[in-house]
Amino acid sequence: MNRIGVDVGGTFTDLVVEQDGGAIAVFKVPSVPADPSRGVLDAVAAAAAGLGLTVPQLLSDCRWFVHGSTIATNTVLERKGAKVGMLTTFGFRDSLEIRRGIRVNPWDHRTPFAEPLVPRYLRKGVRGRIDVNGKELAPLVAEDIQSALADFEKEGVEAVAVCFINAYVNGVHEEQAAEVIRAAAPKMSVSLSSRLAPIMGEYERGSTTVIDAFIRKRVVTYLEALGQRLKELGFKGEVTLVQSNGGAISLSRVSKAPVALCLSGPAAGIGAMRYFGRLCGSDNLICMEIGGTSCDVSMLQSGRSQIIDGFDIAGYYVAMPAIDIHTVGAGGGTIARVDDAGLLHCGPQGAGAMPGPASYGRGGTDATTTDALVVLGRMREGPIGDGSVVIDAKKAKAACSEKIAKPLKLDEQEAAIGMIQLLEQNLLHAVEEISVKRGLDPSRYTLIAAGGAGPMHGATVGRTLGCKQVYVPRHAGAFCALGMLDSDIRHDAYRVFDAPLGEGELAQLPKIFSELSAAALDELKGEAAGTAPVLRRVVDLVYKGQMRSVQVDYDPKADTVATLKGRFEADHLRLYGHIKPITPIRFTALRVIATIAASPLAAPAHAKAAKAPNPTSKRRVFLDRRRGWQDIPVYAGDGLGAGHALQGPLIIEERTMTLYAGPDDHVSVDASGNFLIELR
Repeated sequence: MNRIGVDVGGTFTDLVVEQDGGAIAVFKVPSVPADPSRGVLDAVAAAAAGLGLTVPQLLSDCRWFVHGSTIATNTVLERKGAKVGMLTTFGFRDSLEIRRGIRVNPWDHRTPFAEPLVPRYLRKGVRGRIDVNGKELAPLVAEDIQSALADFEKEGVEAVAVCFINAYVNGVHEEQAAEVIRAAAPKMSVSLSSRLAPIMGEYERGSTTVIDAFIRKRVVTYLEALGQRLKELGFKGEVTLVQSNGGAISLSRVSKAPVALCLSGPAAGIGAMRYFGRLCGSDNLICMEIGGTSCDVSMLQSGRSQIIDGFDIAGYYVAMPAIDIHTVGAGGGTIARVDDAGLLHCGPQGAGAMPGPASYGRGGTDATTTDALVVLGRMREGPIGDGSVVIDAKKAKAACSEKIAKPLKLDEQEAAIGMIQLLEQNLLHAVEEISVKRGLDPSRYTLIAAGGAGPMHGATVGRTLGCKQVYVPRHAGAFCALGMLDSDIRHDAYRVFDAPLGEGELAQLPKIFSELSAAALDELKGEAAGTAPVLRRVVDLVYKGQMRSVQVDYDPKADTVATLKGRFEADHLRLYGHIKPITPIRFTALRVIATIAASPLAAPAHAKAAKAPNPTSKRRVFLDRRRGWQDIPVYAGDGLGAGHALQGPLIIEERTMTLYAGPDDHVSVDASGNFLIELR
């Protein structure tokens, strides 16, 4: 029995097969942005052919098919979702547009906020009111809902988002509204804020509900069609999806809240980090996963990922638990340009899968970072990956010359150097965003350079951060697909609890946590029979009057007011650099994280080195401004065995990635066949 993980990226679709005995096989095919399922099925076909099987043989022997996709995110980015109508409490229909008034850049007063996904004429107020304690002040008026539905029908509305004031305390009015909608319009899709995001914060709750309604039709239709097609081809199980929180869940359950998939693909990187952390012997890791379009940076601190309560997609807020991932437009296909003032920019736009970098010979004319690497000799001419892409050095040089060098009055070499330096500076800032700005010192962490382009820049970025070593997976180009096979089944249960941190309030926690635990366990029923779920209890704490809460683990058998206060203050000091000893501390929320551990990926036993390593060739490569161009050895990855040790500068070429190490770097191959770069 095998397990299959598929990650659909902007440029490539990666598929990993774990066979009996733990052997790993990796396959990579071009993505099809117009129809992501085609990329998935193409990858399945490539895997079957590569393993000497038919597609039905491969799928019928599959016991777990886990999928990560950017379709939810892309639906928002491209604004290709359903036409949504919104029901709010009377007088609150503008909260979606008023937002919070907080700008990312406080000095930018001109850039408008993103246009609401529901225009004002499709936001309807409904009479009825629940107070802050959950008591009904005025009954829901069903006639208002029916009147709104009549208008929605005339306007061609396909989905309704329901967000009533104080529904996070008592969602009875939202449930009643859903019954009215289903009775009057059975085919209408309905999203309820009290089910999706039972949090305090009218705008955040409403925005999340609208996005769920906006993406539901496209995402669920895509996933159900893919699941049906896989069954027709021989798969007997149920497709499993990776959620934004890094955990996996079955298609039948995720269809209740497709908004939970907004960071589906990148979030699987946490599973991969845990896997490679076991192999390299560290649980303090920073991952820099660079694909063709973007770079995703995330961390593991003492083996635990950082979780945030919400994130932004194209200017729209999503209040769902998610892995803390910082993404920048920096990848192999990142486009460089010179603006009207003569300044060089690198990103965030990318060339994508089609036409791709100019050197791909698919019609692209923009200069990308891949083209710059070819100009500098760090990437070679000829076929890469499965041979579907052939690098053309002449086209790379022409693009760098026409688009960058001539406008800046430089030669193509200087243009390429500038492009790579700017890209690596952007990568450095991306890592600092989730480490230094969180009060963590990146020099104490091992940097994992992953993705097809990560190993090319890992040593340089790691050295600048002060890291002592960089770990490069041999299958770096299929990092998230690997992580999907090491992702736990997970469900988060949440409840607002606005109360001071005191003995009386602490006595209420066991009962509430018991209810939350039961709800979380109920969601996990049938997900993985025979495996006992693990529950983690968390309390959210703030200083009185503070806006952002700090999540603190809670042990019902051992914790007291003093221990919770101490834990909160330690985290607050790390995050913000100070504590307030005399300021009262308050609870804001309680949560239970229920997980069922995935079967861990086995550590592969790589063939040991039998003789001294020999380079397959030498290539003239630009090292840096001090050393200039030098002939350096190029090694084939499959020719390097466990125990081999190499001194930089050098290049290692694998099927899904190319590793570049500088003159002072030492590269060794560990027992699992992965590469450890020691920086000096």
